[in-house]
Amino acid sequence: MSFLGEVLNIVNENESISLKKNTTNLVEEIANLQNKVKTYVEDNFENFLPNAATNRQYLDEADRIVRDIDNLYHNLSNESKVVVLGSLDKSELGEYIQNLDEAKAGLHTSHKILKIDHLFQCIEVAKTHKEYQKFMGYIFDIKDLINDPKDEIFRQLDCFANINIRYQIENQSLLYSLKQEFDQLVQLKEKSFEKTKCVTMRVSKNREKFAEIALPLINTKFNSRTMCEFLLNNVFKPIITKPVSIEMNDADSSFVQMQLSYSTIDLSDDLRPNYKNVFENLKLTIECLQLINNSFDEKVCVFTIIANSVKEQFIDLLRNSCLSYSIPNTINEMKVSTMVDDIKEFNEFLVSTKFLRDNDTELTNFAQKIDVLFQNRFCRNILESAVEIMRKDLHDMMIISDNGGGSASMFPRCMISKSTSELVTLMDKVLHQSKTATEDIVEKLLSTIPSILERYITEVPTHHAKLLVNIPQQAALFHNNCNYLAYWTAKNGDKIELVGNIVQSLQKLGADHFVRQINNQKEQIMELLREFNPLTIETDVMSQKIIRQCLRQFDLLKNVWQTILPDEVYTSSMATLLNEFCVEIIRRICALEDIPSTVSNGLVDILDIIIERAPTIFEENQQIMIAVPKWVKLTQLKMILNASLVQITEQWSEGKGPLTLNYKAEEVKSLIRALFQNTDRRANALFLIK
Repeated sequence: MSFLGEVLNIVNENESISLKKNTTNLVEEIANLQNKVKTYVEDNFENFLPNAATNRQYLDEADRIVRDIDNLYHNLSNESKVVVLGSLDKSELGEYIQNLDEAKAGLHTSHKILKIDHLFQCIEVAKTHKEYQKFMGYIFDIKDLINDPKDEIFRQLDCFANINIRYQIENQSLLYSLKQEFDQLVQLKEKSFEKTKCVTMRVSKNREKFAEIALPLINTKFNSRTMCEFLLNNVFKPIITKPVSIEMNDADSSFVQMQLSYSTIDLSDDLRPNYKNVFENLKLTIECLQLINNSFDEKVCVFTIIANSVKEQFIDLLRNSCLSYSIPNTINEMKVSTMVDDIKEFNEFLVSTKFLRDNDTELTNFAQKIDVLFQNRFCRNILESAVEIMRKDLHDMMIISDNGGGSASMFPRCMISKSTSELVTLMDKVLHQSKTATEDIVEKLLSTIPSILERYITEVPTHHAKLLVNIPQQAALFHNNCNYLAYWTAKNGDKIELVGNIVQSLQKLGADHFVRQINNQKEQIMELLREFNPLTIETDVMSQKIIRQCLRQFDLLKNVWQTILPDEVYTSSMATLLNEFCVEIIRRICALEDIPSTVSNGLVDILDIIIERAPTIFEENQQIMIAVPKWVKLTQLKMILNASLVQITEQWSEGKGPLTLNYKAEEVKSLIRALFQNTDRRANALFLIK
């Protein structure tokens, strides 16, 4: 039941009559006002015709009627309410109650329309005087009135659509005006040339104007994306990543101007600006923009709005494209570096300008990690330098020997690649630096040496793979390089923590590649001898040519290996190859079933060539007797081919002669059968060979 219904139930009879009269008057006044408002609204929001009546008159009248209704309710006493409950016929006043309720609802709607219209008029005044905070307040008030979820009647009126459209127009007008004002206060321009770009920022010194538009900008959710993207891409990013030229001009009484110039060409990392210059330039930029940095409360200001759009990318750029490159490269640089304090100071500056919040810790977290980042980078740089050295040409070589420390620690005189010497120098430097480094980096620093050696085992054989297979010189140098690194590692084993059996791994690596090269050379010699046919030696010069070609191959290896390999390794390697050569020559000759005298003479000539030239492969000719197991057998074969039956049997001497040291009885018998015709003398000689 309505409030007036309650009233009619509780007032006395005299009061009831008065209420009827007052209610009737109020209903009539409301109806009269509604008609006036309807005409006014139709003229202003539907037909858009001029109306002589003013909004103020109608609004004042509506306010008076509202007060009269309130007074009517207020004047009723509790006592009179109780009396009427028993004496008043409710049906008698029902019609008045219903009329007043309906009139009251209509009054509410009319009052709202008049208030909205009044606010629209206030907006026009605010626009004329550019009072944007008032403008914003009026817009928000209209929005609340239009969007009242409890008022369904207002939404059903014919004028609602036009009122809503006008609200949207005025709202857009506010946004446009604010943008126009802001663009006048903050002027951002860029001009591109062929290889450079010039960016100009002009910021007004009129703080009062900024203060007038700042809050409306924030509250209307002004889209700052365009400005923020401009600042990020054309100002902050170049300052962080490129050398820039900045000119500040504060001479103008109305504006502060900052002009930024930089190259648009991609630059190398060496040309990246120092982080201190970056900090200074960013401070200049932010201080220039500080004129627009109006605060609305302790947490919100213009910079917080800008920061919300660019902060994440700004911090990432600063961290990844500037600070990471500015971490010191050496221990001495790190000792004198003020980078940690500088970053913290710059972070405090950003917080003080509200560009960052107190809980934005990305920069300070980075500063706290610089020691670890330096250690990782320093050790990574060492490893990268080592890999760069490993990839240098192996054939650029030098003599090395180390005779100090007693026989157990001697390294034989030989040649190694200069790159290996560089690598050892690098590792020596690491050991030296570890003596003066702080405790937190010593362990990591020393761990780079095993990492370098392990990387060497995989990197060099891969990077120089073809040369190690095809060039004997490279294989010999790699053999020496591996052994020298193994020697150095063993020598410094007490200073570093080795991973696994790295000394043996290095030695095995060098030996395996050199043995592979020896086998490769052996295959080449065997390939040449495949065409060697002793039986055609008297008619075909090819056999002699093949032998000479094999000997030339030995000479080539001598020229390459003798100055590179340690004497012992050289002698052993050449002896291995020469022994295989001798074995093959002996095998092919001994396999002949018939050796005519002319063939025998030709074979003797070939063996003479071998016996004459082969010893020169060694530093001392006599070494061949000891180093090559089958050498004596080869020389004895020449003797057999050129000897008589008597001489052969004398050399056998009943199994006690020199022939017995290298030949079995069956081998000698086979040669006798091939060299001599079947006679009693041959039979007698064969009988003696046993």
